[in-house]
Amino acid sequence: MKLFDVYPLFNINIVKGNACQTYDDQGTEYLDLYGGHAVISVGHTHPYYVQKLTEQLNSLSFYSNSVINKLQVELATKLGKQSGYDDYNLFLINSGAEANENALKLASFYNGRKKIVAFKKAFHGRTSAAARVTDNPKIIAPINDNISVEYLPVNDIEAVRKSLKKNDVCAVIIEGIQGVGGIVVPDVEFLQALREECTKTNTILIIDEVQSGYGRTGKFFAHQHADIKPDLITIAKGMGNGFPMGGVLISPMFEAVHGMLGTTFGGNHLACAAGIAVLDIMKAEKLIENAAKIGEYLKSELQKIPQIKEVRGLGLMIGMEFEQPIKELRSKLLYEQKVFTGASGTNVIRLLPPLCLSKADVNIFLERFKKCLE
Repeated sequence: MKLFDVYPLFNINIVKGNACQTYDDQGTEYLDLYGGHAVISVGHTHPYYVQKLTEQLNSLSFYSNSVINKLQVELATKLGKQSGYDDYNLFLINSGAEANENALKLASFYNGRKKIVAFKKAFHGRTSAAARVTDNPKIIAPINDNISVEYLPVNDIEAVRKSLKKNDVCAVIIEGIQGVGGIVVPDVEFLQALREECTKTNTILIIDEVQSGYGRTGKFFAHQHADIKPDLITIAKGMGNGFPMGGVLISPMFEAVHGMLGTTFGGNHLACAAGIAVLDIMKAEKLIENAAKIGEYLKSELQKIPQIKEVRGLGLMIGMEFEQPIKELRSKLLYEQKVFTGASGTNVIRLLPPLCLSKADVNIFLERFKKCLE
């Protein structure tokens, strides 16, 4: 049997890693400034992380959520304290797409509506009820017979007000920072006005922090830069440092009912061990503070490079936009300078490194990057 060929793959076989460095089967070292779509939060093979997963594997790797799992309670308690959302509830699942699917279900259960407002170039997962990346000029995009999505421009609060006045919108969903869409940071004033409009119209505000959350922007969640509280927050990626897991942080306004939501693998013992280890490391090593400090240094240095049209982002979620396509530049970075990066569309390079990135790592990257621009 062959693999279903939907991903373009680099001809590089990575076999091990350490912090922000990875190594192929020939022993070549690569600087990782992408972290597997932002999933590597505390660094590759962190010894504490490896220890905790090994201990759990030797004890009990998995059991369904039909039994009491004290690790779920520990994870929820630590997550609540570190994120500033200790009054919210946590529902554990397996991915960002699943997190958004369940958040939209909860919103629809709450107000009985079937329409969703999302934003152009947004990405919330490849699922039946989640908004997709789109530049389609068509405004209303039906997902199925019951649900439709209206795509509006980011930062256009008047367009949002006009849509919400109809009182048929179940939820507004927006990323803390658009990732796939090109590292677009919503204006603080827009997010604050969005919170106000959703409250006025009994519309659920969902913030998708799947990529932008877990300390990446210099705060636990990107929306905290705007000093707002959404009704639902979706998380995944950096939550397990590469182990598949996701979750929804749920406001106290929602009442849990047995059977309302379900999952087979969500919150299993091994996933919880991974999630707890990540939170412990982030706290002990002050990785959120590091993301803010090192991210600011990296952005300031990139802004000095004239070939870059614009540098966007917060913390260690950075986009570099160029006038020309970046495919050849990324290829040079990878194959000649041994640096992994990501991309958004045709002209944007994405940087999503582990949060343990050091100033020395940044300087190595800058030196190699400039060589590719010569």
